[in-house]
Amino acid sequence: MIDLRSDTVTRPTSAMRAVMASAPVGDDVLGDDPTVIRLEERVAALLGKEDAVYVPSGTMANQIGLRVHTRHGDRVVMEAEAHIRIHESGAPAALAGVSIVPVNGMHGVFTPDQLIAAAPPPSPELPPGLFDPTTLVTMENTHNEAGGTVWPIEAMTAVREAARDLGLSVHLDGARLWNASAATNISLDRYAATADTVNVCFSKGLGAPIGSALVGSKALIDRARWFKKLYGGGFRQAGIIAAGALYAIDHHRERLAEDHEHARRFAEAINELDGVTVDLASVQTNIVFFDVADAPGFAAALRDRGVDTLALAPTRIRAVFHLDVSDSETTEAIRVVRAAATG
Repeated sequence: MIDLRSDTVTRPTSAMRAVMASAPVGDDVLGDDPTVIRLEERVAALLGKEDAVYVPSGTMANQIGLRVHTRHGDRVVMEAEAHIRIHESGAPAALAGVSIVPVNGMHGVFTPDQLIAAAPPPSPELPPGLFDPTTLVTMENTHNEAGGTVWPIEAMTAVREAARDLGLSVHLDGARLWNASAATNISLDRYAATADTVNVCFSKGLGAPIGSALVGSKALIDRARWFKKLYGGGFRQAGIIAAGALYAIDHHRERLAEDHEHARRFAEAINELDGVTVDLASVQTNIVFFDVADAPGFAAALRDRGVDTLALAPTRIRAVFHLDVSDSETTEAIRVVRAAATG
């Protein structure tokens, strides 16, 4: 089976497993796992921040990010189809006690004017307690629901400046920031400079089996460590899995461009088929959305022929290219979609 459901389905390589098996470990809750410490220091340096905390998932990293910047009752501005809003099980309300102000972006990107409109200052004629305060704005790069699209660095910087003028903190959901950097050759630290906290994930494009990191100032990450424990994210001998993340950073970043090339080739090929439509402008990294008349039925037909995808809506299918999909398997996936489209 050629598995295109997500870049989370990758399996550790033999070399990664060997590194994990031999990793020095301690007790991360007590702060003495040497491999976790090394991973956190490495990621903080890559993103140009003072500190980092290793957590089990991107959802946990995002939700801790929300929590360190807000109080219960606050409002958070984000793109309407942000992962934090759509795919994190209502955690902003359940865990951070915040409400979300959705903004309709273009390919996942919104403007400073949209941010300003979403976070108007309260009237000075009315008591301040009459309004729920807006305290945070989030960006997502790459943007999952928009098709793995990349926020232009100029747009991120402009939103950051508008947020500063409004007195808002900024969190970046950079679960696939590695892909954005690979697609643009813009360094991770330059992207991270547009936000106070950043989530980066190791278990997607990089191909590690588990984990994300939240980076920021030492004060914010000290507070984040508290919430990591509060949310049940305390590890013990986590160096075993942290070693997989370190291996992925060292050995799998350079090859991300291959996934982007495979996605583009796949998208352009299937867009030529009758009854299959791809918004090629949205195919910027490793994710391809394509539309057909009956997505569940079409996805089942692909699965029967050896290609697994995800039907996300009645007419929409997602295919994601990753470490475990070779150039020849991309060619085979194209052949299978052609066969399914022609009956």
